[in-house]
Amino acid sequence: MTILRKLDFPRAAFEGEMGAYSAGQKKKVLLAASLCRSAHLYVWDEPLNFVDLFSRIQMEELLLEYRPTLLFVEHDEAFRERVATRRVSLSERGLEKTDKDMK
Repeated sequence: MTILRKLDFPRAAFEGEMGAYSAGQKKKVLLAASLCRSAHLYVWDEPLNFVDLFSRIQMEELLLEYRPTLLFVEHDEAFRERVATRRVSLSERGLEKTDKDMK
């Protein structure tokens, strides 16, 4: 519940049905549920899809606070730069690990 509250999920919606939630609310529930499960590695595909700007900022802050080991694909460069500590690029040559600051 704390993670959902940190993502500004309305307390009144905690008992709601997933089918009644907006796409952004569904994404928040799924991300929060993921973080509530203990794991050595979290794998997320486009975690910011359908999430509004305010929620994106909250997600960044949450990840910076919790610092989980996370492998994610995300097109939002600002989010990647703020949250990621390493970058792995996939090209025709295979996987290439680069420092975060290298574009």
